[in-house]
Amino acid sequence: MNSQTLKIGGFDHVKAVFIGGGHPVVVQTMWKDRLSFDTVRGESGKALVYRIETLEVMGCGLLRFAVPSIGDAEVLGELASQISVPLCADIHFDYKIALRCLDFPIAKIRINPGNIGGRDKVRQVLEKAAEKEIPIRIGVNAGSLPVDFRNSLRRGISVAELLVEAAIRELAIFDEFGFKHFLVSMKASSVADTIQANRLFSSRSNVPLHIGVTEAGPLVSGTVRNTAALLPLLAEGIGDTIRVSLSDTMENEVIAGREILNAAREIAVSNQDTTESTQYTAVIPGRLGSGVTIISCPRCGRNGFDTIAFTERWKTRLYSMDKDCTIAIMGCAVNGPGEAKHADIGITGAGNSIIIFRQGKVIKTLRVKSDEEIDKAFSEELQKLSIRAD
Repeated sequence: MNSQTLKIGGFDHVKAVFIGGGHPVVVQTMWKDRLSFDTVRGESGKALVYRIETLEVMGCGLLRFAVPSIGDAEVLGELASQISVPLCADIHFDYKIALRCLDFPIAKIRINPGNIGGRDKVRQVLEKAAEKEIPIRIGVNAGSLPVDFRNSLRRGISVAELLVEAAIRELAIFDEFGFKHFLVSMKASSVADTIQANRLFSSRSNVPLHIGVTEAGPLVSGTVRNTAALLPLLAEGIGDTIRVSLSDTMENEVIAGREILNAAREIAVSNQDTTESTQYTAVIPGRLGSGVTIISCPRCGRNGFDTIAFTERWKTRLYSMDKDCTIAIMGCAVNGPGEAKHADIGITGAGNSIIIFRQGKVIKTLRVKSDEEIDKAFSEELQKLSIRAD
């Protein structure tokens, strides 16, 4: 398990997030659109801040923005003064953009020293980041390996090995200038390359790792590919921050990341409960997420309650709850209170009636005429659950 610890943020109004050293794995996402001063000011700015705050309460611990120009750095700097979630500036090719970002309350910089400029330009970025105590993520990507590494691919050296060697080479630059506050990511669109690269690097270094599958695809395929790569790594204690990269919304990236952590936590707890000696038993379950677990049946011909529509309406609010609980959204009486009897609260229905239950016991049956009535009834019972949970 990686043992170094980084502090991200924690200055002025920005919340502190600790990465590595046995701290909980941090879920992050990346903003999907380019910012402008128009989008961070006035009513648009209020809507933007509200969406970011919603991402934060849903479980996003770090939010990354692409910064392709000095102008974009100025805009991000203005946004950073309005929100508490730590922001990461993602920068390529121009070291001056990194230097400008470091003038604002931006909590982390992502660069690739191999494309940020010559040695003196890298030195300037590292010196200013050290002065400001801002960590840097070294990002290495299989699709943009250094030119001199590409011939190695033709000689049969694996992508995973080259990702690690590229990361080690970049670390040497940081070490040369005495910069200590960094983490590493090595990303590929291949599940196998992602797993192999991070396992190999973790066996050679205790530097904190950000893990994920890049260019993973749309919601379903992207979630599957990230799950396949991240679960085995997390179960082995590898990975300190994660991003589930999807061609979909940021909210769904955060939800997918949380669910992967919850699954990894279940595995870790299960392995602790067995007497078998495995490579996974040293993993700390507390690193791997907690909070709301939503179980929902897929719907079938017995359907009496529209689980899909209800889940879509409620998912943001449910994932924003700061409670360790299980919530069941079930389609009919067959798989309602009985099959979901472990749920802290659940809902199902038939015809014009809904049933709300706790731990398999029906607590309310109500005839309803609209989604608004369904939501009101469920909200009332959910609030009671929160009061008891406190």
